[in-house]
Amino acid sequence: MHRLVEFLVGLLFGLGLILSGMTDPGKVLGFLDLFGAWDPSLAFVMMGAIAVGFFAFGIAKKRTTTILGGALHLPKASHIDKRLVIGSTVFGIGWGLAGFCPGPALVSMASGQIQALWFVCAMVAGMLAFEALERNR
Repeated sequence: MHRLVEFLVGLLFGLGLILSGMTDPGKVLGFLDLFGAWDPSLAFVMMGAIAVGFFAFGIAKKRTTTILGGALHLPKASHIDKRLVIGSTVFGIGWGLAGFCPGPALVSMASGQIQALWFVCAMVAGMLAFEALERNR
């Protein structure tokens, strides 16, 4: 049952990305082009996600288990450190250069966009490099 729910939630997320146009790197790059043909549609998608997250986390903070009965593990860290700033910067640079972030890249890759495949390969390589560095730390 859990896997079915996970699949359906992932499918819903992917469909939302497709319907909002966020699988098109041109939309993302258009949002980042503040002095050219700026496209504000990504801001509306972000505001919708923030609104959903705000209420969902408000409800989740009052719970000890997930809706399906599993353990609920919410983040406890609230400080901003050097690692967070560096990671966020690297993420933002990659997002700005490619026009993809991880979710839309996976959806775009599944629909056959070759540039998304390259992005996902680079993303996985970065994740593996991070894990290797963390093990040797």
